[in-house]
Amino acid sequence: MRAARRFPRLTLLLVLLSGLVTVPQAVTASAAATGTFRNPLNTGPDPFLTYWNGSYYLTTTQGDGIRMWRSSSLGTLLTAAPVTVWTDTDASRNRDIWAPEFYRFGDRWYLYYTADDGIDDHHRLYVLESERDDPAGPYHFKAKLAPPDHASDFAIDPGILQHDGRLYLAYAGINAYQHNGINIAPMSNPYTVSGDAVAIDAAGGCAEVREGPEFLHRNGRTWMTYSTCDTGKPDYQVWMMSLREGADPLVPADWVQTSGPVFSRADDHGVYGPGHHAFFRSPDGTEDWIVYHAKSTSAYTYTDRTTRAQKITWKADGSPDLGRPLSLGATQDLPAGDPGSGTYWINDDGRSSGDGTLAYTGVWNSGTGCATQCFWGDDHWSDRKGNTATFTFTFTGTRIALLSVRDTGNGIGALSIDGGSEQRVDFYGATRTGETLQYISPQLPYGRHTLRVWVTGEHNSQSRAAFVSVDRAEVYTK
Repeated sequence: MRAARRFPRLTLLLVLLSGLVTVPQAVTASAAATGTFRNPLNTGPDPFLTYWNGSYYLTTTQGDGIRMWRSSSLGTLLTAAPVTVWTDTDASRNRDIWAPEFYRFGDRWYLYYTADDGIDDHHRLYVLESERDDPAGPYHFKAKLAPPDHASDFAIDPGILQHDGRLYLAYAGINAYQHNGINIAPMSNPYTVSGDAVAIDAAGGCAEVREGPEFLHRNGRTWMTYSTCDTGKPDYQVWMMSLREGADPLVPADWVQTSGPVFSRADDHGVYGPGHHAFFRSPDGTEDWIVYHAKSTSAYTYTDRTTRAQKITWKADGSPDLGRPLSLGATQDLPAGDPGSGTYWINDDGRSSGDGTLAYTGVWNSGTGCATQCFWGDDHWSDRKGNTATFTFTFTGTRIALLSVRDTGNGIGALSIDGGSEQRVDFYGATRTGETLQYISPQLPYGRHTLRVWVTGEHNSQSRAAFVSVDRAEVYTK
């Protein structure tokens, strides 16, 4: 049975009999703070994020093109509408478009990425140039980036190193150490590689991968962080090397290895495979942050990689301290200078950090067995056709998002706003994951609204049952 498998020590069974029964709010959270947010920021992997001119700009791997999300607050990126900034008709480079990153040089933006023709080993590096001073473009194709000694070799994950006034292309590609190993090549400008690449023998705790190089600069030192192991594994993690001021990035011996991973799985927080990351500054420039993807399952899978962010600090010796990955859904303070999102949550047990309630009809199971995979460690689920869960909320007019468990025994729910037309949502997942984004409403006007989740009793052919899960709703007020 689904409940027995998910909750072997199930201690709480909430039976909500016929009629509308509102979950008691004996424990009520404090009023919503405009200065907080919760992950995820995006449902895609391989994030890159920059704050510029009053907005955050985010890209993640989308595969068929490059999309960008823009928001004035970190807390509202999840509901921002994506803008497609690049697609390509050239068949040699319009498939498997991965890991875009964008940098401003002069009054133009340069967008770096990898793509192929549908064959993985044909991945190569490319750069676009913006037509105006805007991270969202429009862009035109500028160049292929290929060090002369690797002109026809596999290459992914471009990152730009700026050191002592010079530019370098760092990427993952074939070298003497790995098929995906760290290479660094000189650049004469943002779109021209001007010499051979050198291979960096970077440690990583596994044999197969060194990828996604990124850079931090502070007090005359440069740190290169990179991801190691297979991104499908729960042990995908971040390692680090450093370079002193005046040292040469093209001399491998000048890179000093840090021992052990600096950012890795946190089983007690339900976080697995944290890696492929980037760094950004808070809007007021006083804080450093990491944006990264991670999974909420320990299964070997390339799905369920979602974008998250958290603040980093600095150690007494001047090196960065990336900390430990926080639980998905952990409430964090927004970056310093962020204008705030006003977002608040409604938990499945009826607690809310704002003006929100939750009511159920019919019989719903509940329990705390999902632990770190669920918000506040609990969720509700039912397979009884006709049962409903109804969120009621007030806000100044944006959206509501529903996050809950996907599982192999889940079925199809029908969701509606204010009693309107229903949208069918499949809660099934081949791998069990918690706090998965299931639904985002359309833009809503100011006022009182409801989001109703209705159990249809149906499921797809792969699922073993028809359960629908309710965990938390995020209400976006700006």
